[in-house]
Amino acid sequence: MSGARCILHSDLNNFYASVEMLKQPSLKEVPLAVTGSIKDRHGVVLAKNMRAKMAGVTTGEALWQARKKCPGLVDVPADFPTYVRLSRAVRGIYERFTDRIEAFGIDECWLDVTGSRFLFGEGPQIAEAIRTAVKEELGVTVSVGVSWNKIFAKLASDMKKPDAVTVVSKDNYRDTAWKLPASDLLYVGRATARKLAFLGIVSIGDLANADEGMLIRELGKWGKVLYEYANGRDSSPVRENGLERTVKSVGNSLTCYRDLVEEDEIYMLFLLLSDSVAARLLESGLGRANTVKISVTDCDLARFGKQGQLPGTTRNAKEIADCAMQLFRELQTHGKPIRALGVAVSEFAEAEQLDLFGRSVREEKLDRADEAIAGIRAKYGNGAIKRATVLKDDRLSDLDVKGGHIIHPEGHRD
Repeated sequence: MSGARCILHSDLNNFYASVEMLKQPSLKEVPLAVTGSIKDRHGVVLAKNMRAKMAGVTTGEALWQARKKCPGLVDVPADFPTYVRLSRAVRGIYERFTDRIEAFGIDECWLDVTGSRFLFGEGPQIAEAIRTAVKEELGVTVSVGVSWNKIFAKLASDMKKPDAVTVVSKDNYRDTAWKLPASDLLYVGRATARKLAFLGIVSIGDLANADEGMLIRELGKWGKVLYEYANGRDSSPVRENGLERTVKSVGNSLTCYRDLVEEDEIYMLFLLLSDSVAARLLESGLGRANTVKISVTDCDLARFGKQGQLPGTTRNAKEIADCAMQLFRELQTHGKPIRALGVAVSEFAEAEQLDLFGRSVREEKLDRADEAIAGIRAKYGNGAIKRATVLKDDRLSDLDVKGGHIIHPEGHRD
């Protein structure tokens, strides 16, 4: 691949479970599930180790279902602050090799190492160096895919797990990628896989060799996109770190580990994202925001967006989340399960707007509280303190108070 782009996709293996086994080595000897809050009826399997996987436990199922399959299952609550800290440490290793890093969730990243090959060798060598460093320095493992585009790099990282490097090149993709099920291709969800199967398209090779016009007629614009992806025609860039441009908005987004249906789950995710956005806003010194914008992706990958004005300028997480939830309720998503959510704030003002009800006094109190929280987290870590609004659910702990993306006018994210 010396004449083409060189893209890596690095995926931390069984990340949440791996971190818990790192914290408590005895858990390596038992089937393990990492779960949400059980007392508040969020006992869902977020991750599992290999012993639990071999017993049939699957991510996203209820804990009581997992225990039926595996009576000896040991469950531990998710510890998101620790996961975030380790994720950042892994990212620090990636940054030794490139500044072009794009996160795809807390445990996955794409890396463009095209220009790094002159310093560190070809893609497979860089992937091996990363795999070794993560394992030896941090005690967890990654599977790394190497290809000339993001789609096949992601596909490659899933092909061999755990702790492996896999190459899908222009020379071998017909013998490797094309033999895999169509559902393995990024963005082919269950509904799309069913539609493809109805059309007689079972493998990625079937998709690559299908009639493009037919795919467009049956699947709309996604038919063309998936046809291009299956043929390795993906030129989308890996977003670069550290781009210095005028900041227009601050935001964060997350693809869920399972589709969300209930409103309380959707609000929970908005609150997590808003907490990250509010903390980044405070850290950046941009002032308070006037506008909230949300992005929503449903289970069929249909995308929706809406923005609205806040009652007044704010940088408070709950006020941002409440506005985001109101915007969501106004969207026509036809009640479909939700795959991903995003929250961004914009139109910054240095001074708070005054109103007849003493909002400025309230803002001053919120500012002091937010600054105190930020100081405690900076000194003792994200898990040292939680907002009162999130204590009712363990999963509402602060995921990443510094992990929001600053979004620039050109669409890049730091």
